[in-house]
Amino acid sequence: MLDRTLCLKRRQAFLASMDNPKSPLVLADPAHLTWLSGFYVDPFSLGSGFGGILVIKPDASCVIFYDTRLPDSVGLCVADDIVAVNWYDGISHPKTTRALSLLPEVEKRFPGAFIHDRIDTSQGVEIHKVISKLRRKKYPDEIALIKRSAQIAEKAHAWALNNIAPGMTELDVYSEVQKICTAQGGQPLIVYGDFAVSPGPDRKGGPPTQRKLKESDMFILDFSVVLFGYRSDFTNTLVVGKKPSSSQQQLMDLAKLAMNAGENNLLEGVNASYVYQSVMGVFLKEGFGEHFPHHAGHGLGLSHPEAPFIVPGSDEILVAGDVITLEPGLYVPNVGGLRIERNYLITESGFECLTHHDISLI
Repeated sequence: MLDRTLCLKRRQAFLASMDNPKSPLVLADPAHLTWLSGFYVDPFSLGSGFGGILVIKPDASCVIFYDTRLPDSVGLCVADDIVAVNWYDGISHPKTTRALSLLPEVEKRFPGAFIHDRIDTSQGVEIHKVISKLRRKKYPDEIALIKRSAQIAEKAHAWALNNIAPGMTELDVYSEVQKICTAQGGQPLIVYGDFAVSPGPDRKGGPPTQRKLKESDMFILDFSVVLFGYRSDFTNTLVVGKKPSSSQQQLMDLAKLAMNAGENNLLEGVNASYVYQSVMGVFLKEGFGEHFPHHAGHGLGLSHPEAPFIVPGSDEILVAGDVITLEPGLYVPNVGGLRIERNYLITESGFECLTHHDISLI
C-alpha cells in the first residue's frame, strides 16, 4: 500500500503543476486515484471494473467516494475523508446503476462538481499530461511495491530455471508460476506476460497455450506481478531439456553485451534514444541488427509500458526516479527467439538494479 505522507506530497506536486487551483478538482481515472491517494480496487472481486471518485481540495486534502460493494482493498486508501455510498445492500433494490451511484453524493458535498480528468475536455487532457509527467519520478513507497513485486517474481523465475522440461505445456509453466507468485505474495495476484516457445521472428512472445515444450526449444519467460497496481517486468529465456547450441548461446551472449552497453548509459540526463542506440549498436556491430525489432526498454510503474520509451527518435530524457527496463532481444530463423530483461531505478549517481534473477539459458 502507499504511504499517507507521500500521497499528500504527490497531491501537492500535482496542484502546483496545475497552478494551484482555487476550487476542488474531481478525478476518476483509476491510476490517478491510486497515485494520489492509494485507492486501489482489488481485481479479484465483484468490484473489478468499478472505481471511485477523488476530490482534491486546494489545500491538497482529499475526499474519496466509493460504493460499499467494493473490496476491502479500497479501505487502504489514505484520504482525509471517505464517503462510502450504499449502492446495493443485497436486500433493497438499488436506486440507480452502479456507475451512476457516486455522483449524487459528490454533488451534494461539492455542488456543481464534474469530473475534471475526462479526456474529452482540454482540462482533462492537461491533467493526464501533468500526472503522466509527474509519475515518472517514483516515490519511495512506489519503489517499495515494485521491489516487492520483483522479489515475488524472482522466486518463480528460479523455479523455471530448474524445472522446465520437455512435455510440459506453456500453460503448465504459467500455472506453476502463478502458484508460486500467489504463495510468495500471500494473496491472489495478477500474473501476466509472455510464456512462449519462440522458434524465431514469427513468434516473439505471447500468452501461454497448450503448445508442448520440446527439447531444444527456446522458451521466453517474461512476466509481471501486480501489487496494488504496481508491477515489475523482467525476462529470461531458457533452452528446454538440453544444453544450448552454439547459435543459441551466441544470441544470449550478444543480448548480455547489449544489456551491459545499455546499463553503461543509464544516467540522469541521458536521452532515451541514446540508450536505445547503445543497445542496438552491439547488434549492428555483430551483424544482428535486423533481428532486434522492438524497443530496448520502457518505463514501468502503474502502467506497462509507460514513459520513458527507449526507442529510436525519442526526445525523453532520463530523470532520477524513473523506473525502467532494458530488454534486448534477438529472433533468428532456424535458431530461435531470445529476450532478456532487468528493471532499474535511475538515481542521481547512476542506477540501482531492482531485479536479481539469474539470466541463463539453462
